[in-house]
Amino acid sequence: MGSSRSAASFRDPSGFVFTRQGTLYRQVNRLGRDDYRAMMDGGLYARLVGKGLLVPHEEVTIPAERADTAYCILRPQTIPFISYPYEWCFGQLQDAALATLRIAREALECGMTLKDASAYNIQFVAGRPTLMDSLSLEVYHAGEPWTAYRQFCQHFLAPLALMAHRDVRLSQLLRVFIDGVPLDLAQRLLPGRTRFDFGLLAHIHLHAAAQQRYSGTQPGRPAPARGRMSRAGFLGILDSLSAAVRRLTWRPEKTAWADYYRANKYSDQAMDEKARIVAGWLERIGPGMIWDLGANTGRFSRLSSERGNLTIACDIDPGAVELNYQDCRARAEAHCLPLVMDLTNPSPGLGWEGAERMALLERGPAHGVLALALVHHMAIGNNVPLGDLARFFSRCGRWLIVEFVPKNDPQVARLLSSREDIFDSYNLEGFERAFVQTFAIRQRQSLPGTARELFLMEATHDFR
Repeated sequence: MGSSRSAASFRDPSGFVFTRQGTLYRQVNRLGRDDYRAMMDGGLYARLVGKGLLVPHEEVTIPAERADTAYCILRPQTIPFISYPYEWCFGQLQDAALATLRIAREALECGMTLKDASAYNIQFVAGRPTLMDSLSLEVYHAGEPWTAYRQFCQHFLAPLALMAHRDVRLSQLLRVFIDGVPLDLAQRLLPGRTRFDFGLLAHIHLHAAAQQRYSGTQPGRPAPARGRMSRAGFLGILDSLSAAVRRLTWRPEKTAWADYYRANKYSDQAMDEKARIVAGWLERIGPGMIWDLGANTGRFSRLSSERGNLTIACDIDPGAVELNYQDCRARAEAHCLPLVMDLTNPSPGLGWEGAERMALLERGPAHGVLALALVHHMAIGNNVPLGDLARFFSRCGRWLIVEFVPKNDPQVARLLSSREDIFDSYNLEGFERAFVQTFAIRQRQSLPGTARELFLMEATHDFR
């Protein structure tokens, strides 16, 4: 296994990330030496790591990836799963925003500043938003404004305001605008009442208007001079942004699937038996990363995360994901990462050459996959052929715990109530026939009191 530079690491002249023989490293270039040494020697690194705000690293002695520019090589602590802002629920984006502002304040107290406020530099590590790019910090020079101000507003404040005041699904604008939601667009989409919120007025509406004025500077005319900002003014900006972010709220009561467990037709006995079966199979397949696809509010994700498995709990409904995340946060859950994910349109590769942000499947495979009460939504609700669904699951992970819900189940009947039944092969025999093309069935159990069947399967292809 050779060496390769990360496709997402090319914008910062201070350094870059590369992989060698399966291990991730960061090269600090000579151009970034002074800022790096100030962070390490001035106490900021120890301060941020001690508060769980920065991914720790160690300096290592290996040949540099680019010896002509290298100062030193770092080996950061491994982040087992990379997620992106357009996959986060409202609470996750809000917590990431507040962590970014806290890092900026901690930096200023150590004579440094956060030069890059990209949401992509934040990852959820052990359930907490954490900065993963130590080269985002530079020496503070008195009087200079915060260079990352606009980026913070585009990556955090604008999408949060749109989610809170318009529609939570507008978080997906971050998937379209990879450098954050343009402030002029946010200004036009936000309701007029947001002008009465001082933070949104100052940091979005007036900020967007100022950008529009300056963008009209005529050729040959000098650009407006950057104003000087005192340290107190800098802290005032951070406090104002923090207050604006904290005032934004969103509650998930009205989303489609947030109350699924209350509304489904399971008896308590059937639900408990389902949990017992799934827990037993998780024990059988052993430890490893688990993807819970269609996780809803995470009831079955907990069966995995409580066993110490990193569990990626994906669901299409932002309300269900929000409830899952709030529960994880209340429990200080370190092993469950809820994400908003439409499996009929999962996160693709994005950015420069389609490679800056990884597609969902590039971040696998997982050790195991949970697909509980999901197949009927994909096959009947979205017309995905059972064979295609089986192949998709086999690309996600080695082991599969999957539930088959037949047509006589009330949930399937609801899906068919408003459309023609064109799904002749959607039956237990057709399900097994489709899935044994890519999986071997290791165990099968009926769910008491229902017509549902649970299967433990193992992919038949080699994952090496």
